Amino acid sequence: MTSNYKKIFTGESLLAKQIVGKLHEIGIEAVVKDEAESARLAGFASSMLGQVELYVNNDEVESATKIVEEFIAT
Repeated sequence: MTSNYKKIFTGESLLAKQIVGKLHEIGIEAVVKDEAESARLAGFASSMLGQVELYVNNDEVESATKIVEEFIAT
């Protein structure tokens, strides 16, 4: 199965939310994958507490990666 999305960030939830905000400002919608929250909602435990992944459409990877790099560098 081919995906139209690529992972651009893995890290803490708070930092990911800030990055999503910056991406949204330039018109990029990110998909947030939070395994811990998904597990909690399903009634299970997770070892990835506080860690999330951000994905963007393949067409937006270059622009999104620049934003992530700039945000982390500051």
